Amino acid sequence: MVSKKQKKAQESINARLALVVKSGKYTLGYKSTLKAIRNGEAKLVIISNNCPPLRKSEIEYYAILSKTGVHHYSGNNIDLGSACGRYFRCSTLSITDPGDSDIIREQ
Repeated sequence: MVSKKQKKAQESINARLALVVKSGKYTLGYKSTLKAIRNGEAKLVIISNNCPPLRKSEIEYYAILSKTGVHHYSGNNIDLGSACGRYFRCSTLSITDPGDSDIIREQ
């Protein structure tokens, strides 16, 4: 059972994510997220809760080295893909330009 506070936070991050998709720049997927982190382009990395542990720890390690923020998305990869307005699964997402959204300041 999801509490009211968790549901509100989930809706909040989904709304901010939708604004990033509409007005900002982002990359979906594991490989492109790693490239963005290595190049220093990523401002925030979002990881779904069912991302494999080895991938999750590798992305977190690279993010720490590049001083990039990491947010653990409470939904699975299907929910993360849907929040981005896509019809496919997505376990990781990196935001390079937030656009009109305040998602980076919030995290």
